[in-house]
Amino acid sequence: MKAFINQKTITFFGDRMINGAVNALKVVLSLKSGENVLVVSDEKKNEIGKAFMDGAKQLGANVRNYVLPEDRRPLKKIPDALLKMVDDNNIIINAFEGFPEETPFRIKLIKKEISTNARVGHAPGITRAMMTRGPMTTDYEKVAENAYSLISKFKNAKNVHITAPGGTDIILDIENRGFDSDVKIKPGTFGNLPAGEIWCAPVENKANGVIVTDGSIGDIGQVKKPLRIEVENGKIVSLQSDDPWLVEKIKKLTSVDKMASVIGELGIGLNPNARITGNLLEDEKAGKTAHIAFGNNEEMSNGKNNSKTHRDFLFYKPTLKVTYKDGNEKIVIKDGDVI
Repeated sequence: MKAFINQKTITFFGDRMINGAVNALKVVLSLKSGENVLVVSDEKKNEIGKAFMDGAKQLGANVRNYVLPEDRRPLKKIPDALLKMVDDNNIIINAFEGFPEETPFRIKLIKKEISTNARVGHAPGITRAMMTRGPMTTDYEKVAENAYSLISKFKNAKNVHITAPGGTDIILDIENRGFDSDVKIKPGTFGNLPAGEIWCAPVENKANGVIVTDGSIGDIGQVKKPLRIEVENGKIVSLQSDDPWLVEKIKKLTSVDKMASVIGELGIGLNPNARITGNLLEDEKAGKTAHIAFGNNEEMSNGKNNSKTHRDFLFYKPTLKVTYKDGNEKIVIKDGDVI
């Protein structure tokens, strides 16, 4: 009887994961019958990779799979066998474990994948919970509607002043830096799965102020003590926290190269089913949050940061006041709520 219950439970979660995969494949990635899909997975995320493969097959796609070699991780470059499989795909799904040390590899992989004009769903660190009862189960059509509505509020923006209860107080220059979203992934572009945010690449040398991360940090997880980041002309000039380990870790991660400590992204979460779990893949999609990243933004509109790494820093209940090119000002988000 026990074995029967366990098998039934496995089947239940498997079906739920396939449903989550189909939801994203249909709405976010616009999969059509007859298209070619490549799923890049690893041993730890094998069941999730299989859910994407099964979901794609249900939708009539031609599916292939590549499993990352565990004995060579953390990977520094794209394996030759994977390079040979990247071409000739309409959609590529990256569903594997996310290691901080593999950020340069992931950036190289994304650049290669989108250079083939594929629609890329990037999901390093995706979990069963995300697939079965979290952000992958949301009404993505509604999320898309809200995302494009918010993007329209940034039209003709010059800069944005961001404050938050935790202490964040920073001004970003976003003139001619258009916002984009991951809720409708187009050919030759990528977005995260789960989806549900909008983002832009702020002008790299014109950000000034303080970011206080009281949520989570990419590849690190939820912070035990807030991290205070002081920024001058787009660059990190000081890090402070009551958690000395965190300060040293972030110093190391933001000194990988010259541009790793330079502003790279402003992101705003809009997925109502996303929760704060310590996994930034989901955290950054959660409503009532925003995040600022340092590092690479070359795939964003007019982005010029060519770092080989990218690190997100999330905070709660932001207020965003936009100053437009004509001098008018408008609060578009108040305490995390879109106005």
